[in-house]
Amino acid sequence: MQWNMKRGAAALAVASALGAMSAGAQAQSSVMLYGQVDAWAGATKNLGASDRAWGVNSGGMSTSYWGMKGSEDLGNGLKALFSLEAFFRPDTGKAGRFDGDTFFARNANVGLSSNSWGTIKLGRITPPYFVSTILFNPYGDSYTFSPMIFHTYLGNGLTGAAGISGLVGDSGWNNSILYSTPDFNGLTANFIYGAGEQAGHNGQNKWGGNVLYFHGNFAATAAFQQVRFNSNPGDLNALVTGFSRQTAGQLGATYDFGVVKLYGQYQYIKNTINTGDAKSNGGQLGASIPLGPGSILASYAYTKTSGAADVKRNTWAVGYDYSLSKRTDVYAAYFRDKVSNLSSADTFGVGIRAKF
Repeated sequence: MQWNMKRGAAALAVASALGAMSAGAQAQSSVMLYGQVDAWAGATKNLGASDRAWGVNSGGMSTSYWGMKGSEDLGNGLKALFSLEAFFRPDTGKAGRFDGDTFFARNANVGLSSNSWGTIKLGRITPPYFVSTILFNPYGDSYTFSPMIFHTYLGNGLTGAAGISGLVGDSGWNNSILYSTPDFNGLTANFIYGAGEQAGHNGQNKWGGNVLYFHGNFAATAAFQQVRFNSNPGDLNALVTGFSRQTAGQLGATYDFGVVKLYGQYQYIKNTINTGDAKSNGGQLGASIPLGPGSILASYAYTKTSGAADVKRNTWAVGYDYSLSKRTDVYAAYFRDKVSNLSSADTFGVGIRAKF
């Protein structure tokens, strides 16, 4: 009996020790499931079109996605990180932003983070230029209502009319390395390099970075990137004959006065083409005005493209975003777009966005 009691006590001690070790391990690592679902109903008339299409669509205020991310504490201020994020379309249930999109198109990377020297990530990564673009306009990353997103990332549908009036290279870069500095009293910097990974195209790459500064009610950014291919090395020539390189720069700032938050951006894009460079100058002014539990959103963007064709683009949007809770909001917005020599386009609708 005495031996059995001692054996039971020893087993209990071992179990307690293992439980403590397990609890410690759980405290040092974490995995999170998160995302957002955004759908809206309304109508869209495209540039140059005569008819309007009505329907239920995805991604009114922001693109729907789900993701998993995790971290493990390695000690001495060092952590291992990973992130996997996939877009989807709630109006059809399809994966991706469009048919044929990469599954983990938003992010798919792994890295290390240190309190003292910063963070390094490897994989498919959102470039810093995109981050600066969405943080400094009132409509964020809306591919439906944000004038700045249209001028920055949705200009290439106008290739035939305006040369190249937007960025190439996508809002997610494959085969890339990102370094982010620690936070120096609100000042951070991010640098990214994307490899082409094809023999015979070693000079085909993407690289860029941004600087972000947040202090009280004021924030500012400067961003730059250079891209030598769109999806695969050598494919810029398929957009415009002789197109070999694109460089882009952006400045942005916001100031929150309490009664209104003002946004401003300036952008310059140069497309190097052997028959003559094409250049775009423009920017965005916007405002967010608190009203009740939501905000009135207004934004205007202007871009002038010169080179193969001299084209002007004017785009504006106004809307109201109403918060039902910290994670759910409903919105209504109107968007209007005009490009030289094309009939105007517009979009209007109402939607709901839920975050989890």
